[in-house]
Amino acid sequence: MVSSNVEAIAIGGFDGMHIGHQELFKELGKHGAIIAIETGYANMTIKEEREHYTHYPIFYFPLDEIRHLGGEEFVALLKNKFPKLRKIVVGYDFHFGKDRRYSHQDLKKLFGGEVCVVDQVMIDGDSVHSHKIRAKIQIGDLSGANRFLGHNYTIRGSVVKGQGIGKTKLVPTINLECDGFLLPYEGVYAALTRINDEEHFHPSVVFVGHRITTDGSYAVESHILGETIAHCTQASVSFVKFLRKNQKFDSLESLKTAIEGDIAKARRELIHLSL
Repeated sequence: MVSSNVEAIAIGGFDGMHIGHQELFKELGKHGAIIAIETGYANMTIKEEREHYTHYPIFYFPLDEIRHLGGEEFVALLKNKFPKLRKIVVGYDFHFGKDRRYSHQDLKKLFGGEVCVVDQVMIDGDSVHSHKIRAKIQIGDLSGANRFLGHNYTIRGSVVKGQGIGKTKLVPTINLECDGFLLPYEGVYAALTRINDEEHFHPSVVFVGHRITTDGSYAVESHILGETIAHCTQASVSFVKFLRKNQKFDSLESLKTAIEGDIAKARRELIHLSL
């Protein structure tokens, strides 16, 4: 399908839509669009999740359909897709074409129009990259990951049936199945939970990991602070701060005491946020 009104495009994988990616988008202007190369490895902003973090239209190019192309063929594909294309925006480490043999220098020669190369973005002397954000998420450093992302790391999923003991013996929770998303280090987090298609987020305590005190199954559970939620089919969780590691307790009473402590900590962390 030809997109006749697009004059500038940014090309990349764009998993995470982090602050480095946003610097590319700033160069697009009024008639810009984003080309997301679908490698199959995106697990922070899977599929159309990227669209939550930009107002520009996004076109998805499966890597398997373009990886065999030579440099000239790739540029021809772009020109055919976007007849008014006059500007391409890429990162400093951008490579394309068969075996990734072409760089932004080659793109400048082959395209003929303007090629804007955006330099790496640094925070406290550390360059921002998707793989570094994933590493932070996997060790529970959500504060660091969020700083690199420029927004809270968010997962979305369908509500599924839980153990059934939360409401009766512990605290009521929403249990989520978040297929495809990178899940954080096992533990408890202060978070914001959005129910169905509501506009606002609810302050919450979220557990991610194996229920080692009870049935041992893996779960993503959100307890909404001070509210009872009914008729919830979908939810999203935005992680704010890691509170503690997953741990085994000797009894449900001990677990409930720990959860009450988690709730108090989460309230302190979230009270300053505008909800």
